[in-house]
Amino acid sequence: MLTIHAPLAVRLTEDGERLDGHAVAVEGDRMAAIGPAGSLAETYPAARVRHWPGELAPGRCAVDAVAWLEAAYHPDPREVGLPGIPDTEPLTGPALAALPMDEVRWGHSARRGLQRLLREGVTSVVGPFARPSVRTAVQRSGLTVLPAPRPATLSAGVRADFAVHAADGSCLATILAGRLLHRRT
Repeated sequence: MLTIHAPLAVRLTEDGERLDGHAVAVEGDRMAAIGPAGSLAETYPAARVRHWPGELAPGRCAVDAVAWLEAAYHPDPREVGLPGIPDTEPLTGPALAALPMDEVRWGHSARRGLQRLLREGVTSVVGPFARPSVRTAVQRSGLTVLPAPRPATLSAGVRADFAVHAADGSCLATILAGRLLHRRT
């Protein structure tokens, strides 16, 4: 199904020119077109339209993803209050070393860590990931794994990975391969 994401403005690069009144048409996992919202609505009259009260731009790249996912434990909210887990903030260093960790627990932690990244508008991560359960979680998330950070650009024909941020910088939505994976409610 074709979807038009109609924010207040679009930036084709992270620090590019602000294009007020523009939108992005997404078909499948690709961006079909970028242009004035009215023109896209005329070109794709059957498209679903999602209006966003923010600015759409390429998603962020998590250059510290290996440390975030493989050297920090992201507690499940149901674990709060158990020995060594005071809250849901990531545990590192001695606090992490005190926890009994196995591949299953690392996998669950990685999924929660990935959810946090999606809530921040991250669409790519720098790898590689050594832990098999973390690597599997990252692959299943849909995030693009890069060998090094690179600038992202929005253009027709490329994979539809982008985020929408409010004026205060908070992430309203994260889209990976055309799928809405995070939406602030």
